[in-house]
Amino acid sequence: MRTSNSTEQESGKTVGDFVAEDYRTAKVFERHGIDFCCGGKVGLSDACRERGIDPATIQGEIEAVKNDPLERSQNYGAWGLPFLADYIVTTHHGYLNENTRQIAVYANKIAQVHGAHHPEVIEIARIFDHIAADLEAHLREEEEVLFPAIKRIDAARKDGVEPAAADLNTLKASLATLDQEHEAIGNAIHVIRDLSKGYAIPEDVCNTFAVTYQKLKEFEDDLHKHVHLENNILFPKAAKL
Repeated sequence: MRTSNSTEQESGKTVGDFVAEDYRTAKVFERHGIDFCCGGKVGLSDACRERGIDPATIQGEIEAVKNDPLERSQNYGAWGLPFLADYIVTTHHGYLNENTRQIAVYANKIAQVHGAHHPEVIEIARIFDHIAADLEAHLREEEEVLFPAIKRIDAARKDGVEPAAADLNTLKASLATLDQEHEAIGNAIHVIRDLSKGYAIPEDVCNTFAVTYQKLKEFEDDLHKHVHLENNILFPKAAKL
């Protein structure tokens, strides 16, 4: 049985805190249209107020999700920083490297073919081109600068030695920059979702149009988890180093 104190503590957490503790709760927030990645720093009470939802409703659904024990494979918050960084590169950077360019090609193709009757796809293609360009530099910064610095700092701490000042400065500068870039990319993909009316496929379009919207939805879903792992777990833990 929950006490009033525990309920108050839960309501004081941010949305990102809940998902960082148990990624299965992401489904609850998605169901109610609450952003848990780029908007994960918002308190649960404030997030519910913005959406006109009773916090008790969300808390009840969260408790139901957490009834089953959390498998270690989903307990991202318990992973070491080097392992988590490698997982992000392999899983999410790998996905982006394999799919981003192709989605951009599809988006521009349907803009050319269907833009006259569906002008929103012209804007979608333009926005996604910007996302693709921004992501290229963003991923390179993480893979070549930030993640190696995190690994070196983590190794130094474990060895009981002082990390290199250059790595600490790199960590501080990169965290601030990359967090801002996450917000910009997240906002852009949300604009695409709104323009597409939640990726609703019109009746008068070709298969390529349908595939493009399906891939854009897949892209957004992957981005949510990717940014969550970094904004709500990796970056805060790295900042404590």
